[in-house]
Amino acid sequence: MNTQTFIPISQPSITQLEIDYVTDALKSGWVSSLGEYITKFEEKFAAYCGTKYALTTANGTTGIHLALATYGIKPGDEVIVPDFTFIATANAVNYTGAKPVFVDIEEDTLCINPLEIEKAITEKTKAIIAVHLYGHPANMTAINQLAQQYNLIVMEDTAEAHGASINGQKVGSLSYCGIFSFYGNKIVTSGEGGMITTNDEEFYQKAKHLRDHAMSSSKRYWHDELGYNYRMTNMQAALGLAQLERIDEFIEKRQEIFNEYQKNLSDIPGLKLNFTAKWATNVYWLICLEIEGYTEIERNNLMDALKLKGIDTRPYFYPISDMPMYKNEQIYTPITHKVYQRGINLPCYFDLTDREIDYICSSIGNYLELNQFSAA
Repeated sequence: MNTQTFIPISQPSITQLEIDYVTDALKSGWVSSLGEYITKFEEKFAAYCGTKYALTTANGTTGIHLALATYGIKPGDEVIVPDFTFIATANAVNYTGAKPVFVDIEEDTLCINPLEIEKAITEKTKAIIAVHLYGHPANMTAINQLAQQYNLIVMEDTAEAHGASINGQKVGSLSYCGIFSFYGNKIVTSGEGGMITTNDEEFYQKAKHLRDHAMSSSKRYWHDELGYNYRMTNMQAALGLAQLERIDEFIEKRQEIFNEYQKNLSDIPGLKLNFTAKWATNVYWLICLEIEGYTEIERNNLMDALKLKGIDTRPYFYPISDMPMYKNEQIYTPITHKVYQRGINLPCYFDLTDREIDYICSSIGNYLELNQFSAA
C-alpha cells in the first residue's frame, strides 16, 4: 500500500441521497430552523429509537444542557457523570450551575459503573448521565434500578452510540431522555446538530419551548422565561434525514470493520479490542485498541509511529477529573486512570477498506515487534 495515502480516523459517507435532500432544502427557501426536513427528521428519529418524541438541537452539548435545564437542574444540585467521557457531558452540567460528580467506569464496557454511582449519591444528587461510550451501551438495567431506589432521573448521553441497544431496545429510549450528537464523525451526521428523545410529553413541550428563546406560541416575540437558541437548520436536518435512512448499512459496515480488525490482531497477546456484553448490541463508533501495560508515553509513541505511516489515530479521553477546571485530588477513579493511558482509537468509517485495515494492523504488529512488546 502507498504509505503516502492518509487514512483518517473518521470521515462521513455522502451519497447522491444526501446531496438531493440538502439541495431540495436549499431550493425550498427554508434554510434556517423551520422547514419540512426538521419535522421529518424528528419524527423518523423518534420512530427509529422507539420513543414518542424527538427534538432537534444545535449540537449534542446544547442538547444535554437543554435537557438538564428543562428538568430544572440548578445551582446546588449534583449530577453524576462518568470520569471517562468527552468533556461536553460535564460541561453541560456546569452550564446549569450544578456540580458534576465524577465516578469510575467498568473496565470491560468502558461505561459508568453502577456500583460506583451508588457510592456517590448524596442528598444533593438529582440526576445520573449514563454515557454509551464508543458505541457500547451502559448497563441501563442496573442504573435505572438505582435511580428508582433513590428517586433520581437518568439521562443517556448517546452521542457515540446511534442504534446500539440493550436486549433489543435502542439507546435513547431506556431512560427519561436520550441526547444524540450528529457531529461530522458520528455514525449519523448532520454536520453539526443533536437530538433529544423522550416519551414524556410535558418534558418534550417544555424543551421545545426553551429551545426557541422561550417564545410564546400565541404571542409572538413574547418570552416568558430565559430560553436558548439551540435550534437545528432545515439544511442540517435534510442531511441528517438522508443519513438516518442509511443507518442500518452504516452499522452493518462497522460490524464488518470490527471483524476485520479482530481477525488481524487477535493473535497478538496483550492487545484488547472493543468488548461487547451479552446483553448489548455494540455499534463500534470507533475501534478501541488497548495495549496491556502501556503507559501514556508508550501509547503516544505508537500513535506517532502510525502517523508517520499515514494512519490517523486518537487517544482515549483523559479523565475529566484531571482537567484544570475540574481537578479534585479527592476523586478516586483508578480504572479510568489506568485505561486512558493504554487506549487508542483506530480508523472506522463506511468507506474504510479491508486492504486499509490490513495495512493498519500490520503497521501496529510491526511496531510492536520492533519495540519488543510483550504482554505485562
